[in-house]
Amino acid sequence: MRYVASYLLAALGGNSSPSAKDIKKILDSVGIEADDDRLNKVISELNGKNIEDVIAPGIGKLASVPAGGAVAVSAAPGSAAPAASSAPAAAEEKIDEKEESEESDDDMGFGLFD
Repeated sequence: MRYVASYLLAALGGNSSPSAKDIKKILDSVGIEADDDRLNKVISELNGKNIEDVIAPGIGKLASVPAGGAVAVSAAPGSAAPAASSAPAAAEEKIDEKEESEESDDDMGFGLFD
């Protein structure tokens, strides 16, 4: 990935066909030693190709990758009201549980900074 990123940085900088020397210079600037085999593989795969043309098919594939944690859930209109009324009770239970866990820590006989 670092070799591809370096190749893209060189291409974005105006070098349409970065050489191994160009990529090594980029990697050396951030303290990364280049592996010649991997570097030559990236250069041979991308040399002479338009970067935009290489990236374009991948963008379509990325559109189908789920990238969020939100899940769409359809709920009945009447189900929201009972959930709202039970929320304060659930919050009180969490507070009670937190107090119990703090007390159990005190029973251990030592503190974090003792």
